[in-house]
Amino acid sequence: MSESVGSPQRLRNTGIWLILAAAVLWGTTGTAQALAPAGSSPQAIGALRLAIGGSALALSAWLRGGLRNLSWPPLLTIAAGAFVALYQVTFFSAVLKTGVAVGTIVGIGSAPMFAGILEYLVRKRRPARRWYFSTGVAVFGCLLLLLQSGDIRIDIVGVVLALAAGFSYAAYALAIKLLLPGRSPEDVTAVIFCLGAIFLSPLLFTADLAWLGLVNGWLLMLHLGLVATALSYWFFASGLKTVAASTAVTLSLAEPLTAAILGIVVVGERINAVSTLGLVLILSALLLLIVPGRAEGPR
Repeated sequence: MSESVGSPQRLRNTGIWLILAAAVLWGTTGTAQALAPAGSSPQAIGALRLAIGGSALALSAWLRGGLRNLSWPPLLTIAAGAFVALYQVTFFSAVLKTGVAVGTIVGIGSAPMFAGILEYLVRKRRPARRWYFSTGVAVFGCLLLLLQSGDIRIDIVGVVLALAAGFSYAAYALAIKLLLPGRSPEDVTAVIFCLGAIFLSPLLFTADLAWLGLVNGWLLMLHLGLVATALSYWFFASGLKTVAASTAVTLSLAEPLTAAILGIVVVGERINAVSTLGLVLILSALLLLIVPGRAEGPR
């Protein structure tokens, strides 16, 4: 009896750790791109990242016997791929328009709010009560952390683009959740990331790709494509099997936490008291979601 009751919680805990692992891998992308060769552009890197990651996931799924005789809902599948592509374009464009701090705060900070709204509208599920408090604490922690970058400028178009990025992330997270029943996480991520790469492929025709001839250029794209995309989104989709989309998006705020720690350890950035408080708030909010609480019911 106790085993049957505990199993759903254990499955949810496994899902939480998988999503946190995905967020940690995403947190390496900023440091990786900071080491990118001269001449590379965020848009080209984003398109190549999806192409490499999607191809790796598709090959792995095919070799494991996946992607065969599966029916895919056309509208939902295309929408998922489109939102994956839209996130890449809107987020990087927002950062260029309004700076790293504001673009990241608005983009990442708005995603949990959009996820909660979308989950209620589409699945008629309200997030667990602890989600509201932990999300607010985590977003405030991000605000404290990212405002220390010193690159603060408000551009209305940039803010709108950042909001579009936050909405896109929440939308494709929910789309993955809806596509998972009857399909493996590997199949789902392979299909939507290949679609996203197709949507972004026109960007590569006008981009300068000479930097790909450099060793660090290839190493960068292999890391971003295979580790920070293919592996990370397989973790993310696997975690979504047992974790609500709204909770998963809030847990992914471990990404800026990881990025900040890497900035301190690898890049040598200095941290002040305000940034330290931001890190502590984000970590506390994530721990609140991780600690077992009242059962949330099937997800």
